Amino acid sequence: MILLSIHNLSFPIEDPVLKFLLVLVIILAAPLLLNKIKVPHLLGLIIAGAVIGPNGFNILARDSSIVVTGTTGLLYIMFLAGLEIDMGDFKKNKWKSLTFGLYTFIVPFVLGYLGGYYLLHFSVLTSILFASLFSSHTLIAYPLVSKLGIAKNKAVNITVGGTMITDILALLVLAVIVGMSQGDVGTEFWVKLSVSFIVFALIVLIVFPIIGRWFFKKVDDKISQYIFVLVMIYLAALLAELAGVEAIIGAFFAGLALNRLIPHTSSLMNRVEFVGNAIFIPFFLISVGMLIDFKVFFKSWETLEVAAIMLVASIGGKYLSAVMTQKTFRLSKEEGKLIFGLSSASAAATLASVMVGYNIILSETETGEPVRLLNEHVLNGSILLILISCTISSFISMASAQKIAESDNDDTVSGNSHEEENILLAINHEETVDRMVNLGILIKAHSNTENLFALNVINEDKNESSVKNAEKLLHLAADAASAADVKMQTLKRYDNDVINGVKNVIKEQKITDLIIGLEDEKGFSPSFVYNLYNGYLQNDDANVLVYHAAQPLSTIKKYAVMIPENAHKEAGFFHALLRVWNIARNSGATIVFYAPENILNILQRINKKANIEAEFIIMSTWQDGEKTAAELKEDEALIVLMAKRGMQSYIPRMRMIPELLNRYLSDNNYLLIFPFSEFDENSPEIRSVGNHDDFMEIGNVIQKIFK
Repeated sequence: MILLSIHNLSFPIEDPVLKFLLVLVIILAAPLLLNKIKVPHLLGLIIAGAVIGPNGFNILARDSSIVVTGTTGLLYIMFLAGLEIDMGDFKKNKWKSLTFGLYTFIVPFVLGYLGGYYLLHFSVLTSILFASLFSSHTLIAYPLVSKLGIAKNKAVNITVGGTMITDILALLVLAVIVGMSQGDVGTEFWVKLSVSFIVFALIVLIVFPIIGRWFFKKVDDKISQYIFVLVMIYLAALLAELAGVEAIIGAFFAGLALNRLIPHTSSLMNRVEFVGNAIFIPFFLISVGMLIDFKVFFKSWETLEVAAIMLVASIGGKYLSAVMTQKTFRLSKEEGKLIFGLSSASAAATLASVMVGYNIILSETETGEPVRLLNEHVLNGSILLILISCTISSFISMASAQKIAESDNDDTVSGNSHEEENILLAINHEETVDRMVNLGILIKAHSNTENLFALNVINEDKNESSVKNAEKLLHLAADAASAADVKMQTLKRYDNDVINGVKNVIKEQKITDLIIGLEDEKGFSPSFVYNLYNGYLQNDDANVLVYHAAQPLSTIKKYAVMIPENAHKEAGFFHALLRVWNIARNSGATIVFYAPENILNILQRINKKANIEAEFIIMSTWQDGEKTAAELKEDEALIVLMAKRGMQSYIPRMRMIPELLNRYLSDNNYLLIFPFSEFDENSPEIRSVGNHDDFMEIGNVIQKIFK
């Protein structure tokens, strides 16, 4: 039967297995082949779609299966753009994003209106809708830029923020013009559109995070968490359509809403990006390619004329907007090119607007031909615009992004600022493994994907069951890390004393950070406190982090960080501070620093160089900090920079911290960081900072590590 069906094969292919196989082969082959000739695989997928589509060799039809999967890919692109925005940088650059959004909306709009009204002799309504086609853009090259590791670059942040503004404006123009063409624009129309959009935005940006935080607290299953994310994307898209705007705005808002609940280094984020980049986004690019029909450009000169005007208005307008943005904010030449590259692609909103305008029939000619709001020449011209703009966007974005990435790498290397980082997780209880791994991933440097160690010390007198339990715990740790694309090195050690076993591994592996997890129900037990102060803290060259997790890291809204007087004079101050910065940047949570005024001044200077979302509150006495910590609310966590006895920042009341935490914060997350007390002779930056000669170097180092 199979041989017979293949023998009688006809086009377009209808067999679902063969159809899906063909698409997967294209998705697999395009990057492998095109990367060798330096052609962005995004462009290859679009061209492949044109070749196999109904206007090419008609191998596949652009049926509902392609459209549904492609639509998911489009929503995915917008969702990822919102999800990967660094909210601290976004707030810092919000006026830059607004300015760019207005530039990239107004300039192409003016060029498009002039071309439509004076050159193509369209009506005023048609000219306005025609002009709005060029004001929006699709971040089709965003996955490529994100893959190069520069998603946090200022130019990318400005462009992504501007995309939200210009797409909303363009799609609002579409809604208004459609209403006017149908004769129902009045006070009621404006009120309804405004109210519905505000209600939609409030539901997505306020209610969605509440639902998401509750869900992630209650549900640990990884598959269910991913399906929940998909539900939120489509629900937001549906709410956007009900509000009278396009679904892509809903997907972008969903990304903003879940931004803080899906840490950038988490396994869930890795899962979201992987599935999108592997399946949904390539399907969208192929579906766009299926719309391309090269034959129409040889049938009518008018189509070519319309297409030429569209290209000049769109590409030219985006280029002028990017140059204006670069000059206004004094960005580098490559950053200006990157803004142009990212914003030059027209696909999603343009296609939506064209199809809506094409389907609106204003009247009929004497011969019965429909008079459309946007005629077939504009429809065909938009297809050429999509192809050429996506080509330009792919090439320019890739070229400029690679130069920026190479420049950042050169800066990091030349600064000699990337100290060796080896993080050790001392795991002993199954319920703490996943939480400790998540913390380790959150505090590590972005480039550190291999130097994480999980250790279980086995008493030499224990039986075989202890060995099996150790293997089970280490296997769980390795699996949890691999889900986030991080390699966990597992260590099994036999020793009569657990603390001695940990100490020896710290020396052997040159560990810089030791993480110890507390059990929920026990907290700081007397035996643990004794082992902590008389055992683990005897290491002078490694940070010791004691972690209590009452809820998932992703659900924490705010961290209160207590820093004692003279902490900045300690050898490990920079290293401990870098862990706090990593938590802020990777989780997106707000950090509230409580410290003496002189230390807050240092932190504020650092924050100007390596921005996080932070607040700075003067802590007059350590008792004031304890009172603030005891009053933490739900979904808030505490970080305390501690000190060992004999260090300059040591305060006798620090001995009371474990008891206070057991009493007041048993239902909250907290992290105690004991900085190391000896300088690393191989790290001149840390030695300089420890001697407080130049605190700005901390900001420079943090900034380079994050790049």
